[in-house]
Amino acid sequence: MASIARNQLYGLMAEFGTPDDLLKAAQAAREEGYRKFDAYSPFGIEGLAEAVGFPKTRLPVLVFIGGLIGCSGGFFMQWWANVVGYPLTIGGKPYDSWPSFIPITFELTILCAALTTVIGMITLNGLPLPYHPAFNVQRFALASRDRFFLLIEAADAKFDLSETRDFLESLRPEEVSEVEA
Repeated sequence: MASIARNQLYGLMAEFGTPDDLLKAAQAAREEGYRKFDAYSPFGIEGLAEAVGFPKTRLPVLVFIGGLIGCSGGFFMQWWANVVGYPLTIGGKPYDSWPSFIPITFELTILCAALTTVIGMITLNGLPLPYHPAFNVQRFALASRDRFFLLIEAADAKFDLSETRDFLESLRPEEVSEVEA
């Protein structure tokens, strides 16, 4: 394969045949000092996220805030309608009979938390992503079937084309490919 010019290179990708090989390669890359790399697998591999160094997600905080907004919004909506907007005395109950507000408050809490989860997950994952330079590698189509890939980006501070290639080849992959930008 002809070498790609440095400014057109996105990174180097190594292909592995088993999930254990990919996990070991990701751990070795992190220990070697690489920080801008990613791993691709057709299914989840326990420990791979930690090996790649994914940061903790902010999604739980967003979901809590979304649920809190739904809870307070649902309660306030009912309180305002029953106490301020249209106060009706029904069966001698007080206007702000909060036990009757619980079902709708609960449902709006769940609804807003769920919507926040979906929207937050899509946004934090940077989706939709219709194109990624990894798609330029012909064998990368196997990442959704039965192959495992480790991609070290050229933007990494430690990246040197020959040294990184030697490092990846020392991990005994099936193939090392250059990824065009």
